Amino acid sequence: MWFGDLLDLRQISNGGQDLYIRSVASEEEFQEDKGSSKERVVVITSTVSSICAMLLIFTVIYWKNKSKIREKCIWTREKNDESKQEDLEVPLFDLVVIKHATNDFSSCNKLGEGGFGPVYKGILPDGQEIAVKRLSQTSGQGLKEFKNEVVLCAKLQHRNLVKVLGCCIQEDEKMLIYEFMANKSLDFFLFDSAQSILLKWPTRFNIICGIARGLLYLHQDSRLRIIHRDLKASNVLLDNEMNPKISDFGLARMCGGDQTEGNTSRIAGTYGYMAPEYAFDGLFSIKSDVFSFGILLLEIVSGKKNTGLSDPNHDHNLIGNAWRLWKEGMAMQLIEACLKESCILFEALRCIHIGLLCVQHHPNNRPNMASVVAMLSSESVLPEPTEPSFLIRNVSVKGDQDSEQHQTPSSINEVTISMLNAR
Repeated sequence: MWFGDLLDLRQISNGGQDLYIRSVASEEEFQEDKGSSKERVVVITSTVSSICAMLLIFTVIYWKNKSKIREKCIWTREKNDESKQEDLEVPLFDLVVIKHATNDFSSCNKLGEGGFGPVYKGILPDGQEIAVKRLSQTSGQGLKEFKNEVVLCAKLQHRNLVKVLGCCIQEDEKMLIYEFMANKSLDFFLFDSAQSILLKWPTRFNIICGIARGLLYLHQDSRLRIIHRDLKASNVLLDNEMNPKISDFGLARMCGGDQTEGNTSRIAGTYGYMAPEYAFDGLFSIKSDVFSFGILLLEIVSGKKNTGLSDPNHDHNLIGNAWRLWKEGMAMQLIEACLKESCILFEALRCIHIGLLCVQHHPNNRPNMASVVAMLSSESVLPEPTEPSFLIRNVSVKGDQDSEQHQTPSSINEVTISMLNAR
């Protein structure tokens, strides 16, 4: 700051104070300064533009590659679905169609539930009624059993085997589409005191013969020799006319033309129906199915389950009770009471006899299904049965708190189980 008098600077002596003067620039200097500012703006603008262009290029490349990956995944999934359809050899239903047919899997449309998962009733757009078996996420069965059932049912055609119309493998869903069975399954009638009255003896005998013919087809007459491995009352469906149809081939095994047996380290089936050699040693054969048929035959005649107590007075299961009555010459007492009026005694006693032959301990002592069908349709003399397997007595378990507590029968076994055993 200058606070002194304004003087002509040219008159200030050279030995005095230094002064710094800022004056208006000349025209030339102004133009030079303006030019340098423009250059800086151009440089900055060019740099920013280059960076933006590079970011744009990288963004385009990224989204283009991502689009290609997505298209490749969709193509791969579609190819996989196509290959699955080709492998399964059955029509592939769209998930949207199945959801609409079952009212989005409404609980009102639910028919039941088993080891595979829930089963729903549905109606296709053309009015056809279907049953949809939906693989549960918590099911003990998986994709292997699913494919196994679809492949087998696609190759098997018999009036006493349930017909598979197609399947659905989409997103996380795996479903089998069956023909609808109006009368549900055999166990619905057989083990319900109110419903069992509707099963008169002619109907029961027709069901027995139909199951036998279906098994004979699987073991002998089909292109493939099939061992079902899970024959039970809940796996026998009934149509409008109460004709039986064997279902649920998820655990079935295919054998060669001359092969009638095999072994496995994975024991899969239902307690109460499994043959002893299969339950304990993993050895299965066509005679394993014969054993299961024998149990089912005794259940149809008696109206009682093999699991639990059939005769509380003697602590016997169904096999044990049937064997005891047979030895004592009182086999007719095994026949369900509601069959007294409609029963043909000779046929009923013959069915008990055949049932005991089918549950013999050693597989070689059991008849094959061809012999069983012949026995059911004739009046020939039958061989005497020997003591069968699994004559299980109930074990009384009393609580520490109440010594007079009544023993509880075994729980109803309606699920398919699998056990893994080391070999």
